[in-house]
Amino acid sequence: MQAFLKGPSSISTKPPAAKEKGAAGAAGSSGEGKKLKPIPWVEKYRPKNVDEVAFQDEVVAVLKKSLEGADLPNLLFYGPPGTGKTSTILAAARELYGPELFRQRVLELNASDERGIQVIREKVKAFAQLTASGTRSDGKVCPPFKIVILDEADSMTSAAQAALRRTMEKESKTTRFCLICNYISRIIEPLTSRCSKFRFKPLSDKIQQQRLLEVSEKEHVKISSEAVSYLVKVSEGDLRKAITFLQSATRLMGGKEITEKIVTEIAGVIPKETTDELLSVCRSASFEKLETLAKNLINEGYAVAQLVNQLHDTIVESEDYSDKQKSVIVEKLAEVDKCLADGADEFLQLMSLCALVMQQLTQNT
Repeated sequence: MQAFLKGPSSISTKPPAAKEKGAAGAAGSSGEGKKLKPIPWVEKYRPKNVDEVAFQDEVVAVLKKSLEGADLPNLLFYGPPGTGKTSTILAAARELYGPELFRQRVLELNASDERGIQVIREKVKAFAQLTASGTRSDGKVCPPFKIVILDEADSMTSAAQAALRRTMEKESKTTRFCLICNYISRIIEPLTSRCSKFRFKPLSDKIQQQRLLEVSEKEHVKISSEAVSYLVKVSEGDLRKAITFLQSATRLMGGKEITEKIVTEIAGVIPKETTDELLSVCRSASFEKLETLAKNLINEGYAVAQLVNQLHDTIVESEDYSDKQKSVIVEKLAEVDKCLADGADEFLQLMSLCALVMQQLTQNT
């Protein structure tokens, strides 16, 4: 049976391979004169060297000193998404090794890759054991070690992290590790103690505005100053999110000026008028009106999780509510948020929240 299966497969696989090669060659020759494929702006404007990394001064200073001496400790980068963690280590690695050696000397494993205990024991260990020379083709000094980047390290199992601990110690002469995560509390203590820890702060509004204006200028995008400020507010210190929203808005407008209203639509933010209307309906004590408005909100495609965030800010900052009302409503917001994260029905959670808000706003009147 095996021989029967092997025979036809070996005969049938060769001609398509040859065809594919021919097709690829044809595509390559015909595509030489064409423009390069467009890439997302997030990748296009990713920092190419350490100096281009924005706002993370302490990390950049330490890395620059390490690059000068061609020596590097094991690193642990943690902080919110979109603050430049992966970009920083990739930029540092490119400066250390140059474009030719970069692919040979850097092993990058992301959350999408298999990173169980078996991979750590086999793939990472095998890569770490290889020795590296200290010369580059352009003659510059190159460190005699390789770098293993483990992105989203907080999603690795404790067993895989424990397996990594010994490899880190044994292969210290040939390999440096850089762990990147959002939550340092999910990294086991033995790993954190072996690394230099750096916290990446959410980017300041000024830095984000500056970067967004630079990208807009290079891409010839017309955008109002109010829209830039609103982009920064909506992205909450995440530059990656801000640039992605900017690119989406540019494609939507097709060369016209991007306004605050367009940013609101792109970001999925619920307009202030809608949240105000919801609170006014809660004050009216009419359950029928409330149910109709809740259905409309869901049918419009607004995310209830987004509404929860916006209502939280509105209620906490408002002076129209007593401290007791605020505390009861905010506690309910937390419950709803947890239920939504667990996969509860959005309409039911919205009705439950609004019913409590209505009760709080009408019981004293």
